[in-house]
Amino acid sequence: MSELKFKGAKIHYTSRGQGAKVPLVLLHGFLEDSKIWAPIVKELQMERQIICIDLPGHGKSEGIAEVHSISLMADVVREVLKHLEIEEISVAGHSMGGYVSLEFLKKFPMILRSIVLINSTPIEDSVEKRKIRERFVQLVGKNKEAYISMAISNLYSEKSRLKFASEIEDLKSRAMKMEIENIQASLKGMKIRTNYLHELKGFPGQKIIAAAKEDSILDMNDLKNISGECNCEFYSMENGHNSPVEDINNLRTIIHLID
Repeated sequence: MSELKFKGAKIHYTSRGQGAKVPLVLLHGFLEDSKIWAPIVKELQMERQIICIDLPGHGKSEGIAEVHSISLMADVVREVLKHLEIEEISVAGHSMGGYVSLEFLKKFPMILRSIVLINSTPIEDSVEKRKIRERFVQLVGKNKEAYISMAISNLYSEKSRLKFASEIEDLKSRAMKMEIENIQASLKGMKIRTNYLHELKGFPGQKIIAAAKEDSILDMNDLKNISGECNCEFYSMENGHNSPVEDINNLRTIIHLID
């Protein structure tokens, strides 16, 4: 694990592997950290460089601001790449990491070869979803443990909650180490994110959307329709929202397809 300073905050990342393919950046979801990618890094590091970043306020990265906007998170990714002197990448992002990938596409399209959205969407939050995030901001302030337990359990399909019980408890314990302010900062940032349909449609590189059949957060058929609208490759996965745990085999196969 390496680190750099961005706007006075420590940002942790790992860089492993090498190979003929362009480096691949993997971006985790909300309440997670870069450790979620460990099984994929282990397999892919023989074919390319893999960079995993703890997004602001997550894992070992410090918080930066009262609002961790998606734009701010994309700037963090760019700073890590500058530090590593990397001039072209492919990126795969899970959930919130997908939003950051889309913002990176918007801000830095010339250095992007491929983009993969894993249970993520280019559509902004609805009015109702924004209200829900605002309620969650309040709930985190009142009872962080209850919120984390609920939020992480909701990432998994019903059958996965039994099968991956130990993984879920491990993720909850890691998320409990997050500062309340940093959880709230990410919720606020996701709430105000913009629509990226135009950018995704116009991107000439490889585009993949991967969606889970039993995702309770994002509907697979909606993502399939968006995929067709934006001329993306589309792949379905089993189980719920947290595919890096729930369907690692299918996800590994999809990530192998990235240019």
